[in-house]
Amino acid sequence: MTLNVVSFLFFLLPVSVSAHGFLGSVSIDGKTYQGNIPGGTTNPSVIRQVSTIDPIKGATNPSLNCGMNATMASDVANANPGSQVLVNWVGGSTGGSQWPHNVGPIMHYMTKCSGSCSSFDSTSAEWFKISELALETSNTWYQADLEAGKPATVTIPSNIEPGDYLLRSEVISLQLAVSVGGAEFYAACIQMTIGGSGTGAPQSNEVCQLPGCYSDNDPGIYTPNIYNPPITYTFPSPPVAGFVNGSMSSGSGSGYATPSSPAATGSPTPSAVGTKASSVSAPSSSTSPSPVANVASTSTPSAGSQTCKQAVKRGANPQPHKRRSARWRH
Repeated sequence: MTLNVVSFLFFLLPVSVSAHGFLGSVSIDGKTYQGNIPGGTTNPSVIRQVSTIDPIKGATNPSLNCGMNATMASDVANANPGSQVLVNWVGGSTGGSQWPHNVGPIMHYMTKCSGSCSSFDSTSAEWFKISELALETSNTWYQADLEAGKPATVTIPSNIEPGDYLLRSEVISLQLAVSVGGAEFYAACIQMTIGGSGTGAPQSNEVCQLPGCYSDNDPGIYTPNIYNPPITYTFPSPPVAGFVNGSMSSGSGSGYATPSSPAATGSPTPSAVGTKASSVSAPSSSTSPSPVANVASTSTPSAGSQTCKQAVKRGANPQPHKRRSARWRH
């Protein structure tokens, strides 16, 4: 059944501060690192602090890099190839509520720091994608897991070369993306040092700068048919780097790598539901890390391709959990 766009937009008009959010905490191989309240007191953390819970608007906004006016964090987490990272997005000005959105993709990028990431200026960094999630069914997005209080899970590539990296988590909310410039971007960066002896790195055409990866007119960012399921969704920006799925061991050549496992890479052929293009899933357990380190401070909000196919969760002993159809919220 075709849904009326005007009716949905009318429903979305009352927008409150609680309808936004931020990255509250991250767990790496079981060790949890708390983030800071946006615009609040700065405590030691591995997560770069943002100034507000408001979304980033516009694909050329400088804050698309690591979040709204993000500042470098003082600490660096330890990780290894294959490390499991739980990314806990929370809602409200202090992180006291669950993530408020359920429409749009979840993507993760990495970039290598020159020296310690605690002093690395990522303004001109070149990012490569390691995971992407969109629709699980024709009307249910993986982002609905965040709304249900579950963290997203991303795996550090098993063949990645050692060094200092930023892991960038991004959630794009598409409720208002029926018009150009309506997409709402939420980004956050986690500072880490990765050990091991891998050689994996992206190809030269698998990287891009942020901003620079996207355009407001790109499919997947401008989605005029978002309220007319079944939805055809195309991920923005370059594909998941080939080495992530084991097809290449080092990067310097040209041409897209072709992952050895099924993935949404290469020339797009749109379909109705979303694909997970690497080893990412949302855990079945509803238990998630506590949101933030500083709950006393508050912030003042400011004004601020490849294509999806049927998504299949992968990983060792996956535990299914009940899904809800997306409730279109702002």
